[in-house]
Amino acid sequence: MKKNLSTLCILGPCILGCFAQSALAANNINLANFTGPAAQSNFRILSEDLGSALSYKSVTPAAPLGITGIDMGLEATSTKMRNLDTATNSSLNDLIIPKLYISKGLPLNIDVGAFYSAVPTTNIKLYGGELRYAILEGSATQPAIGIRGALTKLSGVNQLDLNTKSLDVSISKGFAMFTPYAGVGSVWVNSNPNGTTGLANESFRQNKVFVGGNLNLGFTNLALEYDKTGYAPSYSAKLGFRF
Repeated sequence: MKKNLSTLCILGPCILGCFAQSALAANNINLANFTGPAAQSNFRILSEDLGSALSYKSVTPAAPLGITGIDMGLEATSTKMRNLDTATNSSLNDLIIPKLYISKGLPLNIDVGAFYSAVPTTNIKLYGGELRYAILEGSATQPAIGIRGALTKLSGVNQLDLNTKSLDVSISKGFAMFTPYAGVGSVWVNSNPNGTTGLANESFRQNKVFVGGNLNLGFTNLALEYDKTGYAPSYSAKLGFRF
């Protein structure tokens, strides 16, 4: 975990800055690139990694926002992929997904959130939503514990209908302006290629662990997170306003 946090400190602030350069290497996903006896196994690998990359990542502590609270801004997630270069016929090995996000606090320690993404130079578009409930809202002496359910949906890739459902539990504890957090959960992936590809549907569950930290500087908020869903590691950075 210490190594993961160290990596976050190094890579997290760079994700937004390197996004434009990395995105230029991307191309459209084309399942016709998967041919021969290994086509289905390669599609399974792609589906696992896309499920990891595209599943919901709130990048937030477990404590609720409160009835007047709001969290909004920009987020970027970089995920290490195993065969995206073959699927896109490019040299792309890391999928970087920029997002516009918003979360709003509701009564009874409930938060709702949503995001939208369109990855430049690719046919990947993505949207999703979450519902969070804080079992413990946290205090000066007590950590916050929350449970979250979320959905995401891939669009823009005509050959592929992919969606994820996730459920996780997290814990966080604030120390002045800084709040570390961690959690575990599961992600259910349904990856359905269209009939012309000759590939079969893949549906499966992946385990999820994540750790991160949130730094609140008054009106500006920075959060960094490491996530391991299935085989694929992801690094996220979120910059915005949380109050």
